[in-house]
Amino acid sequence: MVTVPTEGESFAKLIEHLRLAQEDAATLAHLAQANDRRKRAIGFLAVEQQLKLTVAAVTQLATRALQ
Repeated sequence: MVTVPTEGESFAKLIEHLRLAQEDAATLAHLAQANDRRKRAIGFLAVEQQLKLTVAAVTQLATRALQ
């Protein structure tokens, strides 16, 4: 039987993927810093911060839709 995904399930999956990407960006920043690649580390920290803002924006969009 084929199940139809719900908005809630899809939202949870999207947020999970974004948070995992955020964690990976932070890890890459840490590793770059450890290898004396400061510019690369700063770049990955910027990516991590943008993903954090994206999580917040997606959450706000989803919660506004529920009201």
